[in-house]
Amino acid sequence: MKSLSVSSIALASLLTLSLSARAADAIAPLPLQPDYNSEAPPGWHFSASPYLWAAGIDGTVGQFGLPPANLNSDFGDILDELDFAFMGMAEGRNDRFSVFSDIIYTKISQSGASPKGILTESIGVTSQTFTGFFGGGYSVLANGRNHLDVIAGARVWYASTELSLQGGLLDGVNRTDSATWVNAVAGVRGTYFLSDRIYLTGWGNVGAGQAKLDWDVAAAFGYQIKDSLSAVAGYRALGVDYSHDGFVFDVVQKGPILGLVYHF
Repeated sequence: MKSLSVSSIALASLLTLSLSARAADAIAPLPLQPDYNSEAPPGWHFSASPYLWAAGIDGTVGQFGLPPANLNSDFGDILDELDFAFMGMAEGRNDRFSVFSDIIYTKISQSGASPKGILTESIGVTSQTFTGFFGGGYSVLANGRNHLDVIAGARVWYASTELSLQGGLLDGVNRTDSATWVNAVAGVRGTYFLSDRIYLTGWGNVGAGQAKLDWDVAAAFGYQIKDSLSAVAGYRALGVDYSHDGFVFDVVQKGPILGLVYHF
């Protein structure tokens, strides 16, 4: 096992917060699909979009009463410690109106030997992060499958980190630090077809609430494989600035995003 200092363990435990997201959705939800069609039959139409956001993280974080520390990690660093992750979006659309959600959940764990081995022989870190965007939209501009929506909703964040000590004088000691916060966000998203199958899609939104600032921007190319299936690839950046009672999460997450969209 590699030797880890207490500060490095705390810093490493916060790497999980980079996969946040909503998160995405950030998060405003991912407009991954060509989801407006004036020729579609009336009524509700739905889509589900599993995706991968390979995001790195850069910013300032702090937990367990430790002084905030600078954090800079790419997606590969986080992936090495990843236990489980889920990222997905669902949307329902009826004419110009839409409702949607975007969910991101990650669990990361690591362990290492204590430098001295007196107070404890090893330290384990388990971190869980959930972020979800829930909102609605209205198409202010629409022309066939091309549309521009205004959107509004709420983004919920939850982050929890558990430190477990094994061996030494502190054998069996566990400590958990967590925070939950909610922000209101608003912005725009749109889709524009360059041809029958290739389209551009993107979004931008900003908000605040229990966090000082919450923003999300993205742009992507899409390809409609068939009526019930599309694929997208693009780039996304998400920033949030939250601090309360010693818990600090002031970071920017950015990286490529890949996804599939199932229409039904």
